[in-house]
Amino acid sequence: MFRQARWNERMIFELGRSGRRGCTIPKVKKEIQRVVGDTKAFLPEKLRRKTLPRLPELSEVEVVRHYVRLSQMNFGVDSGFYPLGSCTMKYNPKIDEVLAKLPSITLIHPYQDERTVQGILEIMYRLSRWLAEITGTHEVSLQPAAGAHGEFLGTLIMRAYHKLNDELGKRTELIVPDSAHGTNPASGAMGGFKVVVVPSDEDGCVDLEALRAAVSERTAGLMLTNPNTLGIFEKNIEEIAKIVHEAGGLLYYDGANLNAILGKVRPGDMGFDIVHMNIHKTFGTPHGGGGPGAGPIGVSEELEKFLPVPRIVSDGKQYRLDYGKPHSVGRIRGFYGNVGVLLKAFAYILSLGAEGLEEVAEVSVLNANYVMKKLEKIRGFELPYAQGRLRKHECVISAKKLYKETGVRAFNVSKRILDYGMHAPTIYFPLIVDEALMIEPTESFEKEELDRFVEVMRKISDEAYSTPDFVLEAPKNAAVTRLDEVKASHPKNMALSWKMYLKRSRR
Repeated sequence: MFRQARWNERMIFELGRSGRRGCTIPKVKKEIQRVVGDTKAFLPEKLRRKTLPRLPELSEVEVVRHYVRLSQMNFGVDSGFYPLGSCTMKYNPKIDEVLAKLPSITLIHPYQDERTVQGILEIMYRLSRWLAEITGTHEVSLQPAAGAHGEFLGTLIMRAYHKLNDELGKRTELIVPDSAHGTNPASGAMGGFKVVVVPSDEDGCVDLEALRAAVSERTAGLMLTNPNTLGIFEKNIEEIAKIVHEAGGLLYYDGANLNAILGKVRPGDMGFDIVHMNIHKTFGTPHGGGGPGAGPIGVSEELEKFLPVPRIVSDGKQYRLDYGKPHSVGRIRGFYGNVGVLLKAFAYILSLGAEGLEEVAEVSVLNANYVMKKLEKIRGFELPYAQGRLRKHECVISAKKLYKETGVRAFNVSKRILDYGMHAPTIYFPLIVDEALMIEPTESFEKEELDRFVEVMRKISDEAYSTPDFVLEAPKNAAVTRLDEVKASHPKNMALSWKMYLKRSRR
């Protein structure tokens, strides 16, 4: 089952020999030089290098081999099972990638005259209308570059709304559940609010009595994920919305788990005023590695006036950029959105249609519940909260019993999973579950792959009870084996460039 190559691959700076070349650069012809003049004249003296940069000297074949080997050491959703909970690591259709690389897309520039980019403006305009329909919101901005960026914009819109109502001075608190994504309280704090945490009840949902006690005239809003991070749908969502709205607050939807409800129910219909969508989670564009991503925001009609500028509008004949929004929070990024990522989402939605998106939700929920039912029967693993109740897109399994009886923690289980050629799930989140393993299979994986994962978990359980020390030393077969993670994460030990590496190695 092992799916990673193991190469003793050195860094590219350590490869090659002096004098090797992968290409040759022709000299500037004398007649060109006479016209252009001294090329040094183009650069100011202070910007000119005094010495040649130390670059690796390799032949073309050495470069190719190096990067092919690195790709074989890597693991991604195209390699095998990737059940990273709450991050929705789903398959990205290759046709979307092909479309995003077309010259008609890659060669346009945001500074072009609007009349010359009508095609991409139409695509972005239509995408915004589709996303508004999918989420049940009135208007959508495509500007945010990621989910957390969308959250930040949401808090800015809350501020603008309360400021316009002359209540910003007293609306200082933002409520988040104790199961919230970590970016929720961070975004609230960045928006200038004091974060108030409400606990979950025995079913893993928002405790209504605690929420009623938390809201007040100081409440700016509530940030909520539905389904929540346990994979449980907040069945009291209408009552939650009523409580927040009657207190004068706004309801914000964290779209991390939107994949579970596509075509089934819309956040706007639940009472949410602001909705962010993780394009790189829900709509088939790549995820991870620091980007690229997109986190559009949808809002109710009352909040439309606060969306960032410029806005893409249409008079039925052509598309243009509208800056005439006096209540707008302003521009929150350069240009108009992460166009390449948004184009992939456009193609994804267009290819699936309404019925296809609904099937995405159905299969992702089916897969999550299938895995959950199998895993809760394995020795050492338990299902916290609301036993017997179906989950949506993901399930959270606790390894607390396994740890108590064998000394093997969720951390060790995740490391051992790597040895079987699969990616580990999210661990230790949400924080309200001890020894949490957060598993989201999405709709991308067939039953046979799910069965392989369940069997791997069964084997790891057997290993933990028979030879726990073996599991504690995992991974053994991965391209990179066990690391000293404390040492690796310490700033003093980080070498983020070749120059830093050389400087540290000389000490």
